[in-house]
Amino acid sequence: MNTSTKTSDGSVEPENTREWVRHLAKYRDPKLFRSLLELAATAGPFLALWALAWWSLSYSYWLTFAISLVNGIFVVRLFIIQHDCGHSSYFKNRTSGDWVGRVLGVFTVTPYDVWKRAHGIHHSTSGNLDRRELGDIDTITVDEYKALSRVGRFKYRFYRNPLVLFLIGPSYVFLLTNRLPMGMMKAGAKYWVSALGTNAAILTLLTIIVYLGGWMPLLLIFLPSTIMGATIGVWLFYVQHQFEATYWDRDEDWDLHTAALHGSSHYALPEPLQWLTGNIGIHHVHHIYARIPFYRLKEVLRDFPVLKDAQRLTIRESLSCVKLQLWDEKRRELLSYRRMKEIYG
Repeated sequence: MNTSTKTSDGSVEPENTREWVRHLAKYRDPKLFRSLLELAATAGPFLALWALAWWSLSYSYWLTFAISLVNGIFVVRLFIIQHDCGHSSYFKNRTSGDWVGRVLGVFTVTPYDVWKRAHGIHHSTSGNLDRRELGDIDTITVDEYKALSRVGRFKYRFYRNPLVLFLIGPSYVFLLTNRLPMGMMKAGAKYWVSALGTNAAILTLLTIIVYLGGWMPLLLIFLPSTIMGATIGVWLFYVQHQFEATYWDRDEDWDLHTAALHGSSHYALPEPLQWLTGNIGIHHVHHIYARIPFYRLKEVLRDFPVLKDAQRLTIRESLSCVKLQLWDEKRRELLSYRRMKEIYG
């Protein structure tokens, strides 16, 4: 049954969230040449900046550090390609995509198969208050917060503190917890192989780096670029779901397609930043149809203008999302601690 209508400009606008899936299906096919081009346009600069940073060690450690921070954005872009491989959207051949994802996981220090499963859980449960599982930033409701002990409130406030979320957290997750199949310790050997295999490859690569250049390339190139990439990635993931009018519901009322469209933001970045972050800011479209390659997401906005303004966040607006910590089930919005006190005392 077709439940779409035409707007005044002639574009098609589905009348319900489920109908979007049918309309977006035509964008799902990856283009091999474009996929290879995007991979080269990401891996090339990443390796070139690594080489430039290594060369600069002979002149200035500060210059090396600065170049490595810049390279963090290409770590993010490598992760976006790995992310698309995990959704089987980057290559038509799923096996090819999985192996490209596993190789990229060495450079993003993220075990591919472990992450792929956790991310799949995120997509299938995002916005479900009764299924807050792997792959999400911990979020509790106002009532749950009130029911916590003082120690419980302190722990939650500590976790949601911006310094922890965006400075300590990324390093903790990517450098430490990613070394084990967290949340999947008993899920099967596949996830141990993924985590330990990635660790072995990273250790081998770092051993070669230290052998050839000593500890400075490790300390001034690998760590800064990895941590910067992790920090940018966590920030992007945060603003894609932690905004005031996001979507949460109890299981009996939760709907996958509604959560995808209304629980994900459109992070409207300037064109250069949009390219550098692999269009991941067009996150609502990605959640509606995860099989669309990142380089085709802009086609969707072009063909469906109504999606340009849906959950739109500018960089300036996104900064205010940092103060939002609690989901109010009655008002259906994320609140700050201060706002909660103003409303409920």
